[in-house]
Amino acid sequence: MPTISRARALAYAAALLVLLTVAGRVALDGGEARPAPSVASVALEVEEEPPRRLVVHVAGAVNRPGLYELADGSRIDDAITEAGGAKPKAALELVNLAAPVADGQQVLVPVRGEPGAASGGAGGAPAAPGGKVSLNSATMEQLDALPGIGPVTAQQIIDFRAANGGFGSIEELDAVPGIGPARLEQLRPLVGL
Repeated sequence: MPTISRARALAYAAALLVLLTVAGRVALDGGEARPAPSVASVALEVEEEPPRRLVVHVAGAVNRPGLYELADGSRIDDAITEAGGAKPKAALELVNLAAPVADGQQVLVPVRGEPGAASGGAGGAPAAPGGKVSLNSATMEQLDALPGIGPVTAQQIIDFRAANGGFGSIEELDAVPGIGPARLEQLRPLVGL
């Protein structure tokens, strides 16, 4: 058997490697030059979250009292319209028609001349038990009338209840910016849920 020098063996191996590389390319390309494969575009379907729906109870001097589903961002006026509109004896001047509704809120349209129509049902928000202002349904005007609560803090209370689905306890009022422990104690006897 003939002997091959180490240098010659390396030369043969290098030539064989080059030959295999060229043959592999030709085999993969089918013998002709092809452009680089393009990246396929993928269309992503984004599912939009359905708009949030609010359920409100419309009662009092309306044509069809009951529960109604409204779109998020609806106003007291929208709730009354869904309930068939106000009756002729409704005291709409006592209702803040522009106030936003919150999920689970009761919209009470008072009857003109009824006792308590001037206070309990004002703004479409009944008072809490005991004549207290209801944190979960009071209008901005009712909240603004509380001691130490101005229009900015009243709006923050409304924003908090809208974002959190209402107040679960009076203590949650402490989470509203502008209301600290001292203000909470001052408001505790005046507010309810």
